[in-house]
Amino acid sequence: MTIPRLVIGGVSSGVGKTTVTVGLCRALRARGLRVALFKCGPDYLDPTYHARAAGLASHNLDGWLMGRDAVTSTFVRAADGADIALIEGVMGLFDGASPTGPEGSTAEIARWLDAPVLLVADAGGMARSFAALASGFASFDPDLRLGGLWANRVGSRSHLDLLRKALGPDLPPLFGGLPKRPDAAFPERHLGLRTADTQAVPEALFDAWGATVTEWCALDNLIALARTAPSLPHITPAPRPAQARVRIGIAHDEAFHFYYEDNLRRLEALGATLITFSPLHDTALPDVDGVYLGGGYPEMHAAALAGNEMMRTALTAFAASDRPIYGECGGLMYLAESIETRDGLRHPMLGLLPGRAVMSERLEALGYVEVELQAKSPFGPPGLRFRGHQFRYSRLLPSVTRPPADTLYTVRKRRGGEAFAEGYRRGSVLGSYVHVHWASNPLVAEAFVEACQAGGRHT
Repeated sequence: MTIPRLVIGGVSSGVGKTTVTVGLCRALRARGLRVALFKCGPDYLDPTYHARAAGLASHNLDGWLMGRDAVTSTFVRAADGADIALIEGVMGLFDGASPTGPEGSTAEIARWLDAPVLLVADAGGMARSFAALASGFASFDPDLRLGGLWANRVGSRSHLDLLRKALGPDLPPLFGGLPKRPDAAFPERHLGLRTADTQAVPEALFDAWGATVTEWCALDNLIALARTAPSLPHITPAPRPAQARVRIGIAHDEAFHFYYEDNLRRLEALGATLITFSPLHDTALPDVDGVYLGGGYPEMHAAALAGNEMMRTALTAFAASDRPIYGECGGLMYLAESIETRDGLRHPMLGLLPGRAVMSERLEALGYVEVELQAKSPFGPPGLRFRGHQFRYSRLLPSVTRPPADTLYTVRKRRGGEAFAEGYRRGSVLGSYVHVHWASNPLVAEAFVEACQAGGRHT
């Protein structure tokens, strides 16, 4: 299966990989090309920019969470029908789950997909040193093909020409660069970009970067580089059930929108019909057999969530009917008794799990984890293991009036440390701060669909 493709890697975080990716996407679309976008690593935020730029969902590709086969099959299926695929890297090109090996890095994904790499660097204040940087990255991993470079934050056209001359004929070529554009910078929050909703990020910013890339990039040469990628094995999708097995409600609005696209596609492949609803704006729950409350920013909409008493009542009644509700990170916060925002105000939530979610000024957890189930759950039997990622600025404090929930998870951090109990359950309700990627163990998605089917009305 021939898929022209490029991995857009960086020398480090913060060099503008996302800006280059969405700018290239818009420039390629202006030529009439259909672009498939992907994001290395577990990040939820950058894919929201991808989706806005491409008009299509972006898929995460993470070596540690998914494994090689799942990364390759996800890429092939999601890129099918596209004219070109762009894979945005994570952190620096060789940074990942290990400081001594490629596991979880952009370089690992590039090698698995046999894709040329476009290396993005902040070239501000650089001239010949740019060539030294290129030489080091080009020679560090002989199995990786560094196809070319991209210089960000250049001062002028003449600066770009200077960098091109510094590389000379023996180093990978410079395909283009972007000038400093503080007026077009994407807004940031926490450790990265803000979600690319239309209020925070106007369409004009995407158009501006697309036009700038068209002006400053040798686009024909980049397309030619992408077309040098060899063919990949064709993946035959598993046949979907002839009839829908279950209907699963997916919370999706300004407060809840962090989902691994691959997780949702796995549910559909297992016969689930996904019905989106808004805990913020809807007053009734759709006719479903199970509910999935994804991550997001419920703390930013805590007052509105608290004020939508009809939805809170509907979800409480749904849980009382012993049908599954799964909340992940932001979804867990919504399941709790309340959310306490940084201004000290406490907003009542669903109260389906005891405890209150309290926002912090500092990062409470960040990194990969592995989970082992300790009891039967909507995700499978005891002993089942799967992987996920944490990134949060809140913590769950015990309830002062109610006994604690059961904990179903034993969680171990990727980088070591003591295991801890998590995965809070009360009846048919399960909540956790761990963003689980079901490619790490496909049995999780199967178990969740079966739990919805067992408690549903559409079997």
